[in-house]
Amino acid sequence: MNGASTTGPLAYAVERLRFRYDRAEADSPNGWVLDGLTFAVRPGEIIGILGPNGSGKSSLLKILAKVLSPQEGLVRLFDSELAGMPQRDVARSVALVPQESHLAFPFSITELVLMGRFPHHRRMLGLSGLGWEGPDDMRVAEEAMRETDVLHLAHRSVADVSGGERQRAVIARALTQEPKVLLLDEPTAFLDLHHQLDICAILRRLNEERGLTVILVSHDLNLASQYCDRLLLLDKGRAVRLGAPEDVMTPEVLEEVYRCRVLVDRHPQSGLPRVTLPGREA
Repeated sequence: MNGASTTGPLAYAVERLRFRYDRAEADSPNGWVLDGLTFAVRPGEIIGILGPNGSGKSSLLKILAKVLSPQEGLVRLFDSELAGMPQRDVARSVALVPQESHLAFPFSITELVLMGRFPHHRRMLGLSGLGWEGPDDMRVAEEAMRETDVLHLAHRSVADVSGGERQRAVIARALTQEPKVLLLDEPTAFLDLHHQLDICAILRRLNEERGLTVILVSHDLNLASQYCDRLLLLDKGRAVRLGAPEDVMTPEVLEEVYRCRVLVDRHPQSGLPRVTLPGREA
């Protein structure tokens, strides 16, 4: 496991977590979107959250960022109870990269990235935040852009770059929060193969060089298998299995959760599990 620490407080300790939305059409038959989750995340590891649509993956990520609050259970962030932490303090430790970032104005890449400095300022002035940043803010932003390979795009508009470049800039914005934990919801969705691999390589490098704890939601079982240290597989709001890729990605487990036949073999380079669907019969 790359960079994971076996000493010190856990990045997250989640106990008996239950959550539902206040609406009749809750995703689970019994109304609970998440039902009785208990798991832990060690500092410095990469965790992939997998599961079918409606299994509670994105809701769990938002709870870990304190965007949503559970009705039952306990979540601890580095030994502090998340429910009692001010949102600004959470944002100084945890950065969330949502599945889609809606940008109503054509900010420059630099303006977008500097938005991540908000938790480190007492007042947030102006629409984009520009006007209050100091040398330290610019230094942190430039380093984040360098690490995500968008520094050369600093003065470009977010409307004039590719989807992969925009996603790297959004990750750079999260890094300017100087978090200990990076949460990402489908970070490779809608990207081509090149940019998918690019994002995964950046996340692995940040994990190894910064010791950043990374928790990501993904529908791509193979990318998760290759780049995550452990996988948490959800189904109908419950944890089916948590463990190394080879312990989670077995035909029996995946067929039970996804309700279809799959083939699992070993990747020829990494030796990690690889999933394919059965081919068409001749």
